[in-house]
Amino acid sequence: MGLDFLILYEHVVREYESLLLLKAELERRGYSVAIQQLLDRKKLKYRLWDKPEVLVSSCMYDDEAINSHVYNNVGVCRKVVNLHWEQMLSDTQEEGAWFNFNGNAKKCVQTCWGKLTQQRLIAHGMEEKNCPVTGAVMMDFLRPEFAGYFKSREELCAEHGLDPDKKLFLYISSFGYASMSDDEVRELSAMAGEDFTGFARTNRVSMEKTLRWFDEYLGAHPDVQLVYRRHPSEWNSPALAALAEKRPNFRVIFSDSVKQWITASDKIFIWMSTAIAEVYFAGKGCRILRPVPIEHEYDPVIYKDARYIEDYDAFCAAADGDADEFPIEKDIIEGYFDRSDTPAYIRMADLLEEVYKNPARDDPFAPPFKPHFNWLKYFALVGVHALYALHLPPEKAFFFCPPLARFAQRIYGYVDKAHISEEEVRRMDEKIRRFVR
Repeated sequence: MGLDFLILYEHVVREYESLLLLKAELERRGYSVAIQQLLDRKKLKYRLWDKPEVLVSSCMYDDEAINSHVYNNVGVCRKVVNLHWEQMLSDTQEEGAWFNFNGNAKKCVQTCWGKLTQQRLIAHGMEEKNCPVTGAVMMDFLRPEFAGYFKSREELCAEHGLDPDKKLFLYISSFGYASMSDDEVRELSAMAGEDFTGFARTNRVSMEKTLRWFDEYLGAHPDVQLVYRRHPSEWNSPALAALAEKRPNFRVIFSDSVKQWITASDKIFIWMSTAIAEVYFAGKGCRILRPVPIEHEYDPVIYKDARYIEDYDAFCAAADGDADEFPIEKDIIEGYFDRSDTPAYIRMADLLEEVYKNPARDDPFAPPFKPHFNWLKYFALVGVHALYALHLPPEKAFFFCPPLARFAQRIYGYVDKAHISEEEVRRMDEKIRRFVR
């Protein structure tokens, strides 16, 4: 008897916690579930004796995605559900073809966090039966039913050398382009077919001015601690290191989830991160810091008509004030993140169970789609995973062929970034299962 559900993930930080919650609920109902990373080596068992009845993907935009994520992993599978992790888009992206799905991807079940996304997909040719609203599973951890899931403020502060009796401010950063060189921006622009030069400049100027505000404020308020939650791409920032060295009450921390820091903080500031929805579902206020305008084609549509802080004096007033308003209207937030008395993981599990028990709603493998197995990717993944297990970087293994080394190093980097240890999975799983009854 084969596997019931195979769930594919891309990013650990974005997805894994929610997937473990969903897996625990499906297993509570008696189903068999496995989780696999998109770039894990292909396993013969998932094509033969352990072939899944339902393939649950992290993204599914076009026919090539069906081929890469479905056929190359499990062969033909007509029950495909996309967890659809990229739903917070700019207005330009919302109107573009890519994020509204192409080809037979429209015949997969594309889940929606809220009604506004569902309405957009229907307007672009999706059938309502293939784009159900489920809510966003990652918001469930902020529900009352999960009280006690996160560390207490005292525990969190003790782990990071912070004083729980002092004010704790949180800044959620999205300055991913600020740490990139001009050459890296040009390379990314060439790969994406879109010029990111202007947006990279906006990142740099916004970051510079925001850090200047923090520097001045923290110098005048030594009793305030500010945790800067960096973006994953801000791994090499001299500006952050310099400010942390100058101001001991400025801390750059990436460990623990954004939700964990949101629940523990007294005040929250943000630039353009979609984590603003998590702030809302945590029942907290926050302020949006925009020292310079953001180009509309990059600004998440959820921020449309939001209220911004644009100068230092307004930032000080917000930092010193007692009450924090929420800067985005309720109808906008809940239009993109459906609020329900039923947790989203239960709604998602209900959907997956319905897909499992019934004939496929549509056939993603119907003509004119033609599946093909990617042998190059198959052997490349086998080789890269072998190197990763041996802790042998490709530039050393393939020193005799620089182009091959660069190709393998790119995959090696993705594998390393998506790795999560068995011990960490066990710890997270045990913690989550306490809340699944």
